[in-house]
Formats: sequence, structure tokens, C-alpha cells
Amino acid sequence: MFTLLFSTTLTFLVLSAIMLFSSLLSKKTILDREKMSPFECGFDPKTSARLPFSLRFFMIAVIFLIFDVEITLLLPLAYTPPLSNVPTWSLLSLSFLLVLLLGLYYEWLKGALEWTQ
Repeated sequence: MFTLLFSTTLTFLVLSAIMLFSSLLSKKTILDREKMSPFECGFDPKTSARLPFSLRFFMIAVIFLIFDVEITLLLPLAYTPPLSNVPTWSLLSLSFLLVLLLGLYYEWLKGALEWTQ
């Protein structure tokens, strides 16, 4: 028990030190107005360089990525029944599919799947 606690604490401390060190090294110290603005041949920019971003498109892209990852988790289920206990496999598969369908139903009720309003 002590070795597990010690190794977990040591790992946490080492990772925290690495993250702190990398954030200190990555800070830019020169904050010049010309370097912070977008490049337009030496002239002051006429408009903002940021384009308007559709939050609806972002939400649909995130939902697509989540369900894409879940499909990759579903594919091995087709190969595992001969290697495992069939009732246990069925229970786990159905519970996983139920969680996926409940998530999809929740997103549908919240209107996140509608492109236009």
C-alpha cells in the first residue's frame, strides 16, 4: 500500500515539475504591438484577423468526434463473443449501447443536432 502511494505521489510531483518547467520555457517575453498584430505589409490592420466562427458547427463537430470514437470502441465487440462469456458480453454490450443511445437522445432533445434554428 505504501509503495503504491509513494509511486503515485512521486509520479504526480515529477509530472507537475515537467509541466511547470515547460510552461516557463514556452512563455513569450517580447510583447510588441507589431508582433501581436496580423501581418499586412507593415500597415495597421483594417479589420480584425479573426473570422466569425459558428458555435453550432463546432458543437456538431465535437459530437461527431465523440460518436466516432465510440464507434471504434464498438468494433471490437463483434470479435470478442467467442473469447468471453456470452451473457457477460451481452450485458456489457447492451449497457454500452444503452449509454450511447441515451447520450444521443439527450443531444437530440437539447437541439444540438439541429443545424439551423
